[in-house]
Amino acid sequence: MSGIRPPIMNGPMHPRPLVALLDGRDCTVEMPILKDVATVAFCDAQSTQEIHEKVLNEAVGALMYHTITLTREDLEKFKALRIIVRIGSGFDNIDIKSAGDLGIAVCNVPAASVEETADSTMCHILNLYRRTTWLHQALREGTRVQSVEQIREVASGAARIRGETLGIIGLGRVGQAVALRAKAFGFSVIFYDPYLSDGIERALGLQRVSTLQDLLFHSDCVTLHCNLNEHNHHLINDFTIKQMRQGAFLVNTARGGLVDEKALAQALKEGRIRGAALDVHESEPFSFSQGPLKDAPNLICTPHAAWYSEQASIEMREEAAREIRRAITGRIPDSLKNCVNKDHLTAATHWASMDPGVVHPELNGAAYSRYPPGVQPLGGKTDTSWIKDGSFPRACTIPAVKTGRWQKMESKCVLDQIQVVQTFSSTVNTARYGISGPRLAALEKTGISML
Repeated sequence: MSGIRPPIMNGPMHPRPLVALLDGRDCTVEMPILKDVATVAFCDAQSTQEIHEKVLNEAVGALMYHTITLTREDLEKFKALRIIVRIGSGFDNIDIKSAGDLGIAVCNVPAASVEETADSTMCHILNLYRRTTWLHQALREGTRVQSVEQIREVASGAARIRGETLGIIGLGRVGQAVALRAKAFGFSVIFYDPYLSDGIERALGLQRVSTLQDLLFHSDCVTLHCNLNEHNHHLINDFTIKQMRQGAFLVNTARGGLVDEKALAQALKEGRIRGAALDVHESEPFSFSQGPLKDAPNLICTPHAAWYSEQASIEMREEAAREIRRAITGRIPDSLKNCVNKDHLTAATHWASMDPGVVHPELNGAAYSRYPPGVQPLGGKTDTSWIKDGSFPRACTIPAVKTGRWQKMESKCVLDQIQVVQTFSSTVNTARYGISGPRLAALEKTGISML
């Protein structure tokens, strides 16, 4: 399958494109945003094998959470797909390079749950330091805690936060939010991020370290806030754990593959790691009944829910739907706000000249409304000699008007890489499409009042 895929057709001359939620069934948030430009359906698939054949053949847009994975083999099954929006920040469950090679844009929603993830991270850190979860569990199990000796026993391992050093791996949106919260609790905060430009440490009042080893050696608690890629899989492993301080804490609310759970379990059993809190896991959904962590002590696990709040869930679903809408009513990838594989997409895709029959104002890329009253599409074969090979044209056919006639003049203007050579009488009652202000005034001086 080549990287060239047809543009998304949308308008009175085409049926509404199909957009599918792959791994969910609730589309009540997305529907109001997309209902006038697309047909919205859901699959509720737990694996790629459960995706409906109609979606594979017809869907131009897909929405998905983190519960399924799309490999190149899976992506090749989609015949018309042009955009995937991951409802959330992480996109390691999508092969973005292969998607780009196939002409499929991949987008995410990076900002909607920053506060929730940072708050959840701090909850885990506080739990580890103050032993709240274990104290609650002791009472649930009927442990009698009355004397000072009993309190010492059940709260063993609790520590003071002020003066402790928190090491943050990855100072992106969530990492920065965690740093600000941690400082308020009295932590001294250091971070390691080789991709971040200099200066952010001064703006936030943090200390930057130049190597991962430096961070591990100087941190009393390490928290992970980086994407998962081929370079950092099992970033925390037996070797790096041995570089951590004896009795340090570990928190991971980023991606499960960053931590070698077998090595972590062994370190917890040996006491090299005093405690750990994980919201993400190598294998999800996580269960204590299986895997290397089932017998690990001093461990808190939650089911990949650090991102969730009712507000964040609605916001990220709305933004995901708006990204799909931008793809349908605009141009791919130029109209997209958070395209994560734009480099792969533009490198692999070569747009050929459009067929004359599809160049009309409802074509993908025409950010125009429907034809105004009294204006009908221009009949006959459309001249497309002005469309250059390799370009992705924004539709700009000039509609005919019942009350006037066309005259030929030699006037030229450029609109979004399209050179339009069309002229008409100034007596024609014309409609204006998307041009205003100085640009419109300049066009009117030449006798052209509509594009």
